[in-house]
Amino acid sequence: MEVIDSYGMMEPRYYLAWATDEAIRARGANGGFVTALLVSALETQFIDLALVVKKKSVYEGVPVLTNDPEQVKESAGSLHGVPWNLAKLLLECAPDKRVGVPTKPCDARGIIELAKRRQIALDNVFLIGLNCGGTVHPLRMRELAAELYGLDPDTVQKEEITAGKLILRYEGEGGATQEKGLKIDELEQEGRGRRDACKSCTTKLPVMADLACGNWGVPKGEQKTFVEVLTDKGAAILENALNKGAITVEDATEQSIAVRAKIERAMQALAARWKDELDVLTDNSPSERLAFYTEQLQRCIHCGACKAVCPVCACDEDAKCLDLHDEQDAYAISLYNLLRILHLMDSCIHCGQCEEVCPVDIPLTLIQRRFSERMQAHLDYEPGMDVTETPPYQETKLRWSADAKTSESEGA
Repeated sequence: MEVIDSYGMMEPRYYLAWATDEAIRARGANGGFVTALLVSALETQFIDLALVVKKKSVYEGVPVLTNDPEQVKESAGSLHGVPWNLAKLLLECAPDKRVGVPTKPCDARGIIELAKRRQIALDNVFLIGLNCGGTVHPLRMRELAAELYGLDPDTVQKEEITAGKLILRYEGEGGATQEKGLKIDELEQEGRGRRDACKSCTTKLPVMADLACGNWGVPKGEQKTFVEVLTDKGAAILENALNKGAITVEDATEQSIAVRAKIERAMQALAARWKDELDVLTDNSPSERLAFYTEQLQRCIHCGACKAVCPVCACDEDAKCLDLHDEQDAYAISLYNLLRILHLMDSCIHCGQCEEVCPVDIPLTLIQRRFSERMQAHLDYEPGMDVTETPPYQETKLRWSADAKTSESEGA
C-alpha cells in the first residue's frame, strides 16, 4: 500500500475564501468554505466520500462517511461540544477510495500516525484542517448553557468560539435568534470550559494537513475563512472548487497573516500555562509520583475502552497489552497499563480520548503525557506532524545505537 511516498509538500499560500452558495454560506461557519469545498469535490467526483460529523444538536454529532452532498451540507457549522477524534473511522473506508475529511489538528495527527503504520493510504485522504482552540465535553456544554448563560440548553441552536469568547445562539422570545457570549478565560477560572487535553495542547493550527482553515486573521465582521494551502493535494482540491464556481478566493493581506500568527502565539502561551497548572505532579518526589500512578491505575477495570478509541494505536485483538495481561496477576500496576504507556510513548498525541471514555475517571492524559513527552523529546520526534518521519519505535535500536557511539566518541 502506498502511504506517504508521493505526499507533495509546498511553500504555504494564504487566502481568504467563502462559499458562493448563499445557503451554504449562511449555515456553515466562516462563510461556509469547508462545506462548499467538500460538496464540490463530491459533485465533481474529485473525491469518492466525505467523512463529516452530522449535527444532531449543539451537544451531539454523529460521524458519517457519505457520498451524498446533501449530508455534507447538513453537517455544516462548528461543533465544539462534540469532541470526536475521526482518525480510526477512516479504517472503515476502502483504501482505494478518495476521502475528504475536515480535521482538528489531533485528528490529522492521528491519521498521519496510522498512515505510517500502514493502516491508511494517505495519498487518497484529503485533510481539510481546522484551527482548534479546544473542545468542550457535551455534558459540560449543557451545564454551561444552563448555569452560567441562564438558558434552557435545548433552546441553543448554534455555538461559536471567536475573539476569545464562547458564543451561544438561542431561540429567544417570539422565536427570534439571540446570542450570549462569555470569555473562555473567565469560564475556565470557574472550573468550566474546555477539556483538559485541549487546554494544554499547543498545536492550534493544522499545519500537518493539506489545508489549514479557520477564522483567525479574518477581518472583523467578515464571514470568510482564512485558508493556508500546505500541500499539492490541498492546492488540487481548492482548484477543483474554484473551477466549479463553488467558492470565491482572494489573497490574504500581510496584516491578516500577522494577526493569525499573533493569535496562534497567544493560544500557545495560554496552553503552556495550563499545562503547568494541570500537572499536579511537578513538585512531587519520584516516590510520590509512583504512589500517584499506582493509586490511579489500580482503579482500572481493564475494559479496553482507552485502547479502542486511541487514534494512534494500530494493534488488533492480539495486542501485547491484552495478551500478556492476566486478571490473576498481583502487580501493583497491571501489565495492560504498563504496556500501553510504553507502547504509546513515541506516538501519543495527547488528544485525551482515552480519558474521555474511562469509566472510572483515571487521569490518563496526564499520566501518558508525563511519560510520552519525555520520550518524544529524547528521540526528537513530534508524532503526526511530519509525514516523512519514521516513528522512532520502528528504528529505536538504530537511533539509540548511533547516540551511544556519538557519546563514546565525544567522551574519548
